Order: sequence, then structure tokens, then C-alpha cells
Amino acid sequence: MKNILIIGATGQIGSELTMTLRGIYGNDHVVCGYIRGAERKGALMESGPAEICDVTDPQAIAEVVKKHNIDTIYNLAALLSVVAEGKPMLAWKIGIDGLWNVLEVARENGCAVFTPSSIGSFGPETPREKTPQDTVQRPRTIYGVSKVTTELLSDYYFNKYGVDTRSVRFPGLISYVTPPGGGTTDYAVDIYYSAVKGEKFICPIPKGVYMDMMYMPDALNACVQLMEADPTKLVHRNGFNIAAMSFDPEEIYAAIKVHKPNFEMEYQVDELKKSIATSWPDSLDDSCARAEWGWNPQYDLAKMTEHMLQQLSVKLL
Repeated sequence: MKNILIIGATGQIGSELTMTLRGIYGNDHVVCGYIRGAERKGALMESGPAEICDVTDPQAIAEVVKKHNIDTIYNLAALLSVVAEGKPMLAWKIGIDGLWNVLEVARENGCAVFTPSSIGSFGPETPREKTPQDTVQRPRTIYGVSKVTTELLSDYYFNKYGVDTRSVRFPGLISYVTPPGGGTTDYAVDIYYSAVKGEKFICPIPKGVYMDMMYMPDALNACVQLMEADPTKLVHRNGFNIAAMSFDPEEIYAAIKVHKPNFEMEYQVDELKKSIATSWPDSLDDSCARAEWGWNPQYDLAKMTEHMLQQLSVKLL
């Protein structure tokens, strides 16, 4: 049975991934790693072990790994794209200096490491349609720069030290469980909240700007599936393209209006979010993930929309 540490377990992905992994491997085998001040009441902290584990503190990471005999680390600590642009030094400290700490602890203790990358690792020179697995990556945000570095540093530790590093390039993630946290794609979460509350949605992304998106259940499955994959079949390791759907604001608006015909939306474009969004691909080619470890998403826009509206109606009303 695996013993897993999730660093950043109280974040958007981590809070759901922790509970998913506990359901698979058992509560006692999945440690919720959090930073001081991020404690939460409820199942996340109470259903299994929880430890203060700041990614910027290598000693703390090592102590938790040894205490719980950890063999797998999910390193989810990061600032999201919009927040990172306002705090570039902190984004680097958490995303890259923190990753170095995790990889060193993993090297010394024989741990596998999952550290997600992102569509933000691409830039304006990247092919926009069906972006290939291996292509130019010249991002213009500190978030993107840190994600490219994440991929390269993780590959370096695999090639030089044999650390079992793996990652996916997440598209925008949509969830009804945790609120948005400062990402460029967060409009695709906010719009559902507005629809369920009966509010007009003010869209910060222009009409016609497409971005890859994914429903959180598929994203969680990708994490688990990749870490369980046969390593002998992995040609790539860090930075697998994964895709589920690509849409612009008009298309998600239309999908919601199928269920909420009186729902209204207007545009008030946020120039920072626009500049970031238009530097990213419209869609990704995920054929390598499908071939090397069987990636196969279950949700498209229509199925996700129906489920999101149902779940948010229960949560908010």
C-alpha cells in the first residue's frame, strides 16, 4: 500500500485530491500537508493524518516523509497565473525553490513525485490549434516560466538521479467543490455560480478566446492514473498534454442557457487576463497521454454543465 504526502493539500486541486486518494488507498495512508494558517475544519483535516508541510522548508518536508514512511509526493504548491503576476518573486520561491526542496527530499528518500505543469507553459509562438506534445515553449508570464522550469527540473532529477517524476499540463480546471483561486481560466467557474444565483455574469475574457478546460473529476483521475502507470511505457514523463474540451465564453454561456434560459452575460474585459489567455493555446493534442498511459476523459461541456449546475444548486440554494 502506498504512503502518500500531498503538499498544498488545502488548495483547489489538493483538497479534492486528498479525499480521492484516501478513498483509494485508505485514510491513514494519505497525509494532508498544509501551511500554518491554512487549517480547515472538516473531513480534509480530520479523516486522516495532517501535518504542517511548507514547500519552502526542506527540513519540514523531510521530517513528514520519514515520520509517515512516504513513498509518493504530490507537490501542488503554487501561485496561480493572475496572482503570480503580482507576486513574481513569491511565485518563483514557491514553484521552483519549493520544487527543488521536494525533489531533494525525494532523491534522499526514494519517493516518486508528481508536480503539475499547465497550458500556461506555452506562449504566443506555440502552435495554437492541437498544440503538439513536444513544441516551442516561450511563455511570457512568471507562472508559465515557472511551469516550464518545473518540467525541465523534474526531467533532470529523473535522468540524473532516477527520481520517478511525472506530471501533466493541466488546462483550466472547473469544480463545484472549491472556489476559484486567481487563475486566468476561473471565469469558467464563476459563470456557473452566477447562473445558479440568478445573477448576470460579467465576463472578463473576450468573445472568441478559446482555452482548454477540464472538469475536476477528470483532472483527479489523471493524477492517479499517471502515477499508477507502468513506467516502462512512459516515453514522456513531465508535461503530458491532457485535454477534455475547448470553448470560448459564448459556448459555455450557451451551454448554461440550455438549463437556465433567463441567464444573462455581458463583457467587461480584464486586460491582464486577456493578455494571458490569448498567449495560451486554443486546444491541446493529448495523443501521447492516451497512447502511453490510457488517458481518456469522461466529461464534455454539456455533461459538465449539467452536473455543475446540479451540484451548485444543492450547495448554494
